Amino acid sequence: MAKSANQKLKLLRLYDILLHQSDEEHPITVPELIAQLERWEIKAERKSIYDDLESLATLGVDVQSRKGHSPGWFIGQRDFELAELKLLVDAVQSSRFITKRKSDALIRKLETLASTHQARQLQRQVYVDRRIKTMNESIYYNVDILHTAIARNRSITFQYFDYNMRKEKVFRHDGERYRVSPYGLIWNSENYYLVAFDHASDTMRHYRVDKMAQIEQTESPREGGSEFDVADYAQKHFGMFSGTEVSMTLRFESRLVNVVLDRFGQDVMLIPDGEEHFTVTLPLVMSPQFFGWLFGLGDGVQLKGPAQAVDAYREHLASVAALYE
Repeated sequence: MAKSANQKLKLLRLYDILLHQSDEEHPITVPELIAQLERWEIKAERKSIYDDLESLATLGVDVQSRKGHSPGWFIGQRDFELAELKLLVDAVQSSRFITKRKSDALIRKLETLASTHQARQLQRQVYVDRRIKTMNESIYYNVDILHTAIARNRSITFQYFDYNMRKEKVFRHDGERYRVSPYGLIWNSENYYLVAFDHASDTMRHYRVDKMAQIEQTESPREGGSEFDVADYAQKHFGMFSGTEVSMTLRFESRLVNVVLDRFGQDVMLIPDGEEHFTVTLPLVMSPQFFGWLFGLGDGVQLKGPAQAVDAYREHLASVAALYE
């Protein structure tokens, strides 16, 4: 490339240098900027650098200077603060539904939003040893396909599988394709779930996204679920286990108020029951996961009704106790 052509890129190169090599703790002096530009065969003088820095500021770049000890120029405010990037990187690294390879790739991209000096802090910040990750690489793209189908109001088809003891995929229904109308995605217990109207059973169901394969968007409009509330569905299903939905009354010790609010939200109605207890009545799905949650609270909670739920809980406890007789 001719030098005259290189010269046209001067402002862009200057911006790139400041963006990736400077921050508040690592300002770059004008002589250093001139030297950096020379590596790209771009000639610059001190006065022209000041003019370019002013042009960048006019374009909305937060170009700042520091005098005194360690003087120089740097990019101040960025699209993401370092603390925000640390949170995003932590979320990516700890998310089990993203494979390790995709996690590493996403983190490298997030690092480009900071200076090279700040990126080193992100690298030290994020590594989580022995983090369990999904084995399904395609989930990264499945989520995008599902969001698109929901936005376009289209139904989808897919295959659904489990893993056997040899960690091999075993497709349900002999590989027959499911046909559903997607209505929302839920991130629960470190997994992504699709909530959809199942055309075959005429009911709302949920599916682990990392166990969905060969997802295809159809041109058929979605069916069912026009008044469906994804948040309400997620609240009723503990750990996304399916079961029979009933209206249950639970009696808690007052010390468990925060546990109840964390699980059911601030809008749940707490009814005082004596000085040391309160009750809540909620539509919930009876499932092993829900019963496990109850058991984990020990004698701090009592399932009061209905009888159907109380009997199911007794049977669940008895079947577990029988294993230790």
